[in-house]
Amino acid sequence: MKHPTTDVLISEVGPRDGLQSVKATMPTAAKLRWIDALVAAGLREIEVGSFVPPRLLPQMADAAEVVRHALTHPGVTVMALVPNLRGAEAALAAGVHKLTLPVSASHAHSLANVRKTPDEMVAELARICRLRDERAPEVKIEAGISTAFGCTIQGVVEEDEVIRIAVACAEGGADDVGLSDSTGMGNPAQVRRLFRRLRAAIGAKAGAAHMHNTRGLGLANCLAAWDVGVRTFDSSQGGLGGCPYAPGASGNVVTEDLVFMFEAMGLRTGVDLERLFAARAVLQAGLPGEAVYGMTPEAGLPKGWTQTRVPAAPGPTL
Repeated sequence: MKHPTTDVLISEVGPRDGLQSVKATMPTAAKLRWIDALVAAGLREIEVGSFVPPRLLPQMADAAEVVRHALTHPGVTVMALVPNLRGAEAALAAGVHKLTLPVSASHAHSLANVRKTPDEMVAELARICRLRDERAPEVKIEAGISTAFGCTIQGVVEEDEVIRIAVACAEGGADDVGLSDSTGMGNPAQVRRLFRRLRAAIGAKAGAAHMHNTRGLGLANCLAAWDVGVRTFDSSQGGLGGCPYAPGASGNVVTEDLVFMFEAMGLRTGVDLERLFAARAVLQAGLPGEAVYGMTPEAGLPKGWTQTRVPAAPGPTL
């Protein structure tokens, strides 16, 4: 949920989605400095890692240590991705505030990504929810419906299947269910339609928009989601990210550009753009030579720029 003094919640996923998608491994100390800089910029929800076997993702081998450091920042929701019950056990032991589970609407992508069918992942989510209820009932669980707008392996993903899986996740115990354009195949009309259907199907459990910019439509798709009532948006500093099991899928929406778009519209994100640019420099120092993206950092802020400090008019409801 967004903070009561903001209009939009920007959920930063770079330390997980971004770092797992590059070949280099950022040193732990550099990760901690980057997270500190993101917090200093005003980001209040950060996905700091994923709990997966180090042999599969050596970039995430230090997830527990990174979580422990992130927890020293008061007022920040510390998130981690978990693909299964074992990962959830480790993440809960580390003390995360929120678990994110990838549940693909594409059968082919699900098998490639987590070696389970979508329905098997829904069953795994239900087991994780029961574990959470027993050990840490205050922890939130979010299901992200991957490849909700199309799959580079399977091709078309039927909207009815997306909604079926989303409903099953909500019924299985997830607190929020968001839609992810993991492959960057979505378009604004499709985004509006699916998020409307999601809200009609699961009500207040309808969650975040996770958009990729593979075909240059990331910001347009975020705006389309805003138009139909979405208020939480995942993004990655520098546009880092992608999916190792979705060939051709490039990075996430750039946090710097997303914050600028909303702030320029008069919507409060709580994120200071100058400090966000400073965090970008910390990221680049930790991953020297890695390409980062973003139009706003390159162009700079407009002359006379001031960030909005007044409430925006309420947006439309679904």
